[in-house]
Amino acid sequence: MDHKTNVKDLKDKVKKFCEDRDWDQYHNAKDLAIGIITESSELLEHFRFKSEKQVEEMMKDPKKRQEISDEMADVLYFLLRLSQKYDIDLTKALDEKMKKNNEKYPVEKAKGLNKKYNEL
Repeated sequence: MDHKTNVKDLKDKVKKFCEDRDWDQYHNAKDLAIGIITESSELLEHFRFKSEKQVEEMMKDPKKRQEISDEMADVLYFLLRLSQKYDIDLTKALDEKMKKNNEKYPVEKAKGLNKKYNEL
């Protein structure tokens, strides 16, 4: 479905869900940012102290994969809600950030840099 859905549709879905429940009163920038961090931490719990091999095995387990997927969706929900509430165009923001990253990390200076790390 990722290839059929756009960010605006996702924002609209989250907005309707929240409006139906009268949650605007709870969704200010600070609390939504806290939600992003909280859910990100819950996602991290699945990977903390795991080797790459353990992560690969975990992703093959349907129950664990669903738990991870749920946490990723929670992070996305809060990010979409924050951007929807404060009219931030995520596509534009990502494009602008990628341009900055391209300047900060040019391919010729970054590619192959982590070979030593990957060999550990």
